[in-house]
Amino acid sequence: METENNNDGIYNLISKELNSNDKIFKPDFSQKTGRELLAFYLQTKFKQALSYDKKAEKSVIVNIKDDFISRFTKRLITNPQKRIVIGITGESASGKSTICSEISKFISRFNQPVSIVKTDNYFKDISDLIKKYGSFDALRDNGYDIDSPKNFQLDILKNDLEAISKGEDIAIPRYLLNGTGISVPKSMEIQSNKIIIVEGVATMYEGIQDVFDIKIYVETDVEIRKERFMSRAVNNRNQSLENALKHWEYIQDAGKKYILPARDNMDIIVNGDCNLPYFTQILEYLYTITNNFEQPNQR
Repeated sequence: METENNNDGIYNLISKELNSNDKIFKPDFSQKTGRELLAFYLQTKFKQALSYDKKAEKSVIVNIKDDFISRFTKRLITNPQKRIVIGITGESASGKSTICSEISKFISRFNQPVSIVKTDNYFKDISDLIKKYGSFDALRDNGYDIDSPKNFQLDILKNDLEAISKGEDIAIPRYLLNGTGISVPKSMEIQSNKIIIVEGVATMYEGIQDVFDIKIYVETDVEIRKERFMSRAVNNRNQSLENALKHWEYIQDAGKKYILPARDNMDIIVNGDCNLPYFTQILEYLYTITNNFEQPNQR
């Protein structure tokens, strides 16, 4: 299978990096010159990884902005102490939660604590409206546009993200996913770790996206997304087929209005239908090239 060949190829690249006799000495990251050397090295290696990925049957990277690598490494040089804040968005059932989970699990493997913020917790409290109409579905059928930016607590979200990016622990709201529409203020404590991943449809709304060091858009074919959505709605959330189809039509329209326009502003567009083991190997290769240096006493 092609995916197995891809995985073997990535393993070979990782092995080549680990066993190479042509390593650079670990730069002194406390000095700007050391960080500049690292930036130049990483730019070269990242481009090699991207070149390899393009040859895969299902590549991980659909697109990457031309200036992203240089811009991001420059940020590492000028402000190395700042938290790295990664925003992940995409249309419903694109795979953004899965990608977020894979990145988080991978980083945690190397004892790097990760903070996760899900923007769905910033939905406004609509419990009174649900009581008025009898159910969330009835509310939606009467024209309530839940994914509209005006129905999120975007001012609180922005303040929370700015605070956590500066190293402050935060307490975020919790939106209850039980059909009641209740939002509980400041009920989830989140520590400010070195790496912060923010996931959800509201991640790239106007006024929010400027917080992020890395902006990722997860893109998946609409038929795959529909199959995932319907399966989740009917099998996991006990929705009727008729209601699931109604909600699918709603999120299709909402995605075109509120999420798809952000695509052109993203740093990286990721294939939400990529082979997950292969995706993890790409992450491992990037980790290897970032941490595989020769120590002074090795020669």
